[in-house]
Amino acid sequence: MIARRLFLQGLSATAITAGLAPEISAQEAASQAETEAARQIAPSADSSPLRVGIIGPGSRGKELVRNLLRVPGVRIVAAADVYPPRFDQLNQVCGYTVPSHTDYRALLDRKDLDAIVVATPLGLHASHVIPALQSGRHVYGEKTMAYTVDQARDIAAAAKVSNRIYQVGHQYRYSPWIRAAIARVKAGEIGNVTHILGYWNRNNDWRRPVPTADPSGHLERLINWRLYHEWSLGLIAELGSHHMDIANWIFGSAPTTALASGSICCYHDGRETDDNVQVVLSYPAGRRFIFTSMTDNAKQGDQLWLYGTKGSLNVTLEDATFFYEPRQIVKAPTNGKGEEKGVTTSASYRPEGEMPYRGPGKPLTIANPEDATTIAIRAFVHCVRTNTQPIANADVGLGSALGVIHANQALREKKEVAIPLIST
Repeated sequence: MIARRLFLQGLSATAITAGLAPEISAQEAASQAETEAARQIAPSADSSPLRVGIIGPGSRGKELVRNLLRVPGVRIVAAADVYPPRFDQLNQVCGYTVPSHTDYRALLDRKDLDAIVVATPLGLHASHVIPALQSGRHVYGEKTMAYTVDQARDIAAAAKVSNRIYQVGHQYRYSPWIRAAIARVKAGEIGNVTHILGYWNRNNDWRRPVPTADPSGHLERLINWRLYHEWSLGLIAELGSHHMDIANWIFGSAPTTALASGSICCYHDGRETDDNVQVVLSYPAGRRFIFTSMTDNAKQGDQLWLYGTKGSLNVTLEDATFFYEPRQIVKAPTNGKGEEKGVTTSASYRPEGEMPYRGPGKPLTIANPEDATTIAIRAFVHCVRTNTQPIANADVGLGSALGVIHANQALREKKEVAIPLIST
């Protein structure tokens, strides 16, 4: 079941369980997994040729291409997109003319591809990822894994049957400061983590300009697909999926229920997806992940707070900082005669113990931190070259997708919904 797999992944890839002797301990398995993860993340001297095609060279697709071209031996040899202006933009990124196709199936028919990147709208992920795997190519597929649970399950099954590398774009699994911080959390530094709060706030309308006259609205929905239900699961998918993945990682489980709300309270411009959302995911043992995102105030930015019984951890896109709980009030011991000693109390309420943490905390120091997407792409190439299962594999993608999809269901139905365990 996926909950068990997510637990075993804790700090690394599903590969930690493959081929291990029955007597190996969970701690030993985690240590071996982290060693393998370090190999994936580290720069490599291997520059053997890798020919890559991309389906969907839009804004995110071009960013993935930039990072692919930083890896020695990688060349972009084909692209597919239904919006032709993307091809000239891609050529500028590559510095050479990339053969282009307006039908992704023509790209799949090529004989000169080793791997394929899929960076199309969420509603199209399954229809592109599955055929790409079935064509015998390794696949890097952007998150969220799929638009529906059935599609996510189908992608996971296709990856398993194809015996090819499939990596999901949950790049924060590869961030060095996040990995280091979570390793310390797993070792008990802040005690038992019971609650995780995630914020991803921005102050912009999330809308992209449509460059030409568009009386039919076709280009509007093509370029601003994140604003329409046909292709998008909104802020929960585009932003919240990253935080949900980290919550799964820390809690060692997929969520069990989802509750969500949202509205359009600022940008009344014809969009269908909400411009603010709030999500509560429940996990075993009463633990909770709470996510909020708004697009008209960026105060909290993108950050996570992990709350444990001994302290807290704040994680951002650039760093991680630990805070520790002040000494708790201890009940007065008895006097040996079965009677408790008296406790002196103040005459009125004192606020000191209720004030928020002050001070800089204890920052986590990482030497030469790299961008998480850069590392994730380099790790994908490493996995393809070495036939190694990636950290952000199908199980990781499925775990986050379950939270995204059911949170959207809860939002639509205005009630808490159960999240079933899914076998892959």
